[in-house]
Amino acid sequence: MKNHEPRSECDLVTVPARQGLEAVDILRRGALDVMGPVTTVGPVLHDDTCDTLGFLVPPGTADAWDVPGSTCTQSDGRGAVLAPAEGADWLLPPGEADLATDPTVLRAALGEAARLIEAADNCR
Repeated sequence: MKNHEPRSECDLVTVPARQGLEAVDILRRGALDVMGPVTTVGPVLHDDTCDTLGFLVPPGTADAWDVPGSTCTQSDGRGAVLAPAEGADWLLPPGEADLATDPTVLRAALGEAARLIEAADNCR
């Protein structure tokens, strides 16, 4: 039986909502060939103002995270919170998503999302 709770220790990658939503779409469609034909997205948080999305990633990701326009916060052993903090909610809740998003796959999805957004903005 699959455990539907997020990992007890996860870091959090925070990105602007528009880029994050594009990345979620890319990951859910399996549109990347980074890790083979199957890519998954873990639990994703959104803030109530719809400014940012947060992707749960494995602990230790923050040590090497360097994607422009995003931040990665260490869990420092606090673990993932089952109920989001006030002012946030789950876009993809634990149980509907994989345990954590692979940082290599997320990096590629965020890069592709940034390229799509730039292309769309340049068409205006």
